[in-house]
Amino acid sequence: MIKRVHSEFFVPEKALNWQCARRSGPAVSTRSDDPSSSAAADDRSRVAAYLASRAVRALNEEAELTPKPALVDRRGPGAHTDLTLRLMRCSARALRPSFELMALASFRQIPGLSLREELGAIGRWAEQSMLLRTGGANTHRGAIWSLGLLVSAAAMGANSPDAVAYRASQLAGLPDWSAPKQQSNGSRVIQSYRVPGARGEAQAGFPHVLTIGLPILHRSRQEGASETQARLDALLAIMASLDDTCLLHRGGWAALNTARTGAAAVLAVGGTATVQGWGLLERLDRDLLALNASPGGSADLLAATLFLDFLRNSPPTGTNYGKTSF
Repeated sequence: MIKRVHSEFFVPEKALNWQCARRSGPAVSTRSDDPSSSAAADDRSRVAAYLASRAVRALNEEAELTPKPALVDRRGPGAHTDLTLRLMRCSARALRPSFELMALASFRQIPGLSLREELGAIGRWAEQSMLLRTGGANTHRGAIWSLGLLVSAAAMGANSPDAVAYRASQLAGLPDWSAPKQQSNGSRVIQSYRVPGARGEAQAGFPHVLTIGLPILHRSRQEGASETQARLDALLAIMASLDDTCLLHRGGWAALNTARTGAAAVLAVGGTATVQGWGLLERLDRDLLALNASPGGSADLLAATLFLDFLRNSPPTGTNYGKTSF
C-alpha cells in the first residue's frame, strides 16, 4: 500500500515502522537460541551502522571541504541562496537512519527486483526526511541515490571499489515500479541535453569515481599534496569530465563549459598544490558565481569517492572487508 506524504514523494506504509524495526531488530535477534543466528544479527547491525556512519562522514567532509568553486563550504553558500553549511550537516545527520536501513536490507543479499524496490522506497523516505529537516531545501537528493547504492552494494559483501561499483550498477539497472512518475530537474536536463545524469553514472558503474576521483585523490596524496588539496584535485578532475546536470540546469552549456575548462586548467598546471593552480581555482569560483551555477553533481561524486576511500582505508571488522584488500 502506498501513502502520500508529500506532493512529490511516495513511501510505503511499512516505512512508518522502519524506525521501530531498526531499533528493535537486533534486540529480538539476540534472544534466539541459535548462537550463529545471534552472531549473524550482530554482524549485520555492526556493518550497517559502520556503512551509514561512513556515508554521513563522506557527506559532511565533502560539504566542509574549502574552497570549492560555487559550492557550499566554510566560506558560505556559494551559488545557492537556500543552503548553508549548517543545513548540509543537519541534512547529512538526518540521512543516517536511511543509509543504515539500506545496509540492513542489503546485507549479504544479491541484486534483485524485490531488493531494488525496497531500496527505492527507503530512498524516497530518505528524501522526505531530508526535506522535513531542511524546510524543503534539496541538500542531498543526488547523494541519496549515489551513496545509497554504494552503501547497499558494500553491505552485500563486495570487497573492493570495483566490486562495490559493479554491484551498485546492477541495482541501478533494475526497475523500481513503485517510483513516482513526476519529472525532476535532473530528468528534464537529461532529456533536454541528452546526458547520462546520475542514473546513467550509476548504471555505468560510477566511472567518474573509479577512474577519475579515486586515482586523482591517491596520486595527489602521493605527490605531497595536503588532504584538502588532494580532495579539491579529485573534485576538479570529476568536474573536468562530468556532464554535470546541476550546472546544466542552472546555467546551460555555458556553465558546464566554464566549469570543465576551468577545472582542467587548474589540473594542467599541477593542481591546487601549486600557486598558479590555486589562483586558477579562485578564478573558477568567481566565474561560476557570476553564472549563478554550481557543480552539485560533481560534489555528489566526490562524496562517493570519499566513501569508497574510507572503506579502503578503514574496513569494518568481522566481515570479508577485513580479509580482502579493499
